[in-house]
Amino acid sequence: MKFVLFVEGHTEQKAVPGFLKRWLDPQLTQRVGILPIRFEGCNEFIKKIGSRAQMHLDGPDGTDINAAIGLLDLYGATFLPHHLSSSQERHDWAVKQIEKDVNRPRFRMFFAVHELEAWILTEPQLLPSAVRNTLPSKAAQPELVNFSEPPAKLLNRLYNSATGKNYKKLVYGKDLFERLNPTVACEKCPRLKSMLDEMLKLAKESGN
Repeated sequence: MKFVLFVEGHTEQKAVPGFLKRWLDPQLTQRVGILPIRFEGCNEFIKKIGSRAQMHLDGPDGTDINAAIGLLDLYGATFLPHHLSSSQERHDWAVKQIEKDVNRPRFRMFFAVHELEAWILTEPQLLPSAVRNTLPSKAAQPELVNFSEPPAKLLNRLYNSATGKNYKKLVYGKDLFERLNPTVACEKCPRLKSMLDEMLKLAKESGN
């Protein structure tokens, strides 16, 4: 059995499946597969997620799929109504809207709040010391690193200031995710914990 994981970028495609499996597999009777499907950004994701989810869930291999999982960054989600200001409002509206549009009982929508890099901030000791020593206090609660300067932008500014180089999401992100402890990340990122709890429940219900 496996999950199909729909994502919006290269970092998510390459780094996230292994990260999620390190949390899920020890709690299951057999390992679960995670097949990442990448879109070209958020706009394509929103445009095509319904047809892609249907293709996988209703296709000939659909019986081998625990669920289809959508994962986007909350920051940069351009389809959100402008009158929604708080992250809670934006998150809840977007989840409800996308799940309604997809309209499949085995589809779940999740968001990294506010970006995937919030999970990296849960273990600052993995960052270069020059970067780690300049992290602002708000980084102690990574999902509160907000729309004004979301986690990837924060990391880019700190990397540039401390090392003279930009934060390379794919290169540095993949390396950091390979060393990141998902249990620690869950303790500091409630939205991530909610996603993994739901995936664990779905996997167990499917016999994993």
